[in-house]
Amino acid sequence: MAGIRITDPPAPGSAVQFAPDFGQRFILTVDTEEEFDWDKPIDRSGHTVHTIARLARFQEFCEGAGICPIYLVDYPIASSPAAAEILRPALAAGRAEIGVQLHPWVSPPHSEDVTEYNSFAGNLPADLEREKFTRLRETIAKAFGTAPLIYRAGRYGVGPNTAQMLADGGIAIDTSVRSNFDYSFAGGPNFRRLPLFPWWIDADRRLMELPLTTVYSGLLRQIGDWLYPRLWRTPPLRGVLSRLGVMERIPLTPEGVTLAEALRGIDIALDMGLPVLVFSFHSPSLAPGYTPYVRSEDDLDALYDWWRGVFTHLQRRRIAPASVGEIMTAVALA
Repeated sequence: MAGIRITDPPAPGSAVQFAPDFGQRFILTVDTEEEFDWDKPIDRSGHTVHTIARLARFQEFCEGAGICPIYLVDYPIASSPAAAEILRPALAAGRAEIGVQLHPWVSPPHSEDVTEYNSFAGNLPADLEREKFTRLRETIAKAFGTAPLIYRAGRYGVGPNTAQMLADGGIAIDTSVRSNFDYSFAGGPNFRRLPLFPWWIDADRRLMELPLTTVYSGLLRQIGDWLYPRLWRTPPLRGVLSRLGVMERIPLTPEGVTLAEALRGIDIALDMGLPVLVFSFHSPSLAPGYTPYVRSEDDLDALYDWWRGVFTHLQRRRIAPASVGEIMTAVALA
């Protein structure tokens, strides 16, 4: 896999095939992380892990809906005994799954300067990115009693050495690509030209890319990948086009996306024939006051209502949830 970049366009014939009876499915991923001030520069210290306690309620909520959430945990969470105590029983029973989320600024070894550029793990020297990942993966396996098979880079920060690192580290699925987003303005990767369909990153099919689902909606959605980036400097114009039903970008997340928008995005993604819809959100949103999206108890109630509405709509569309294990089995049987 030397020289293969996750941000490279997929090679011809690299689309992932699933078993015929797999159909269209969805997964729910949780960026399970420490709390920090989103309005301040990234800092190695000063974070908390108070919202770990809220994972118990969310896990119970998912189990009631028949959903197996995938917790992508970073180092502060993986090294917290409280997180293991809450999640380990569900993991052991197959009611939840665990994965890796690498926030390099809080993951040892702490040998790099804390800067915005270095907050994208893929920008670090290859040996340092690998060491941070390896320590985190081993901490997760020890704390939660199971080896993680899925990875997401914090801030979606994959780089030129990430694919080889993940394959060598026993990761089967990367889900760092946020299609239709570009983070190059901050030193991060550009995913704007990458597809929504899952693909094999390497020719040996050791590592799958399963992108987060973001679609364009509106009359001009067919040219969204060309038009939307040209509007990023003029947010008021984007808002006008969205209200007029001309152009909007819809990621499948309760953070900053209304239920009506999400349902519209789900239908577009399903009509496109996507085999797996990937939902995501940040675990600090499970308590008021830690993210811009949940500031009050009313906001938290709205977040849970959002998920209820999404689950109901998916059930109505006969779209069943999936787990990492089920995805890998469906690929093996294809």
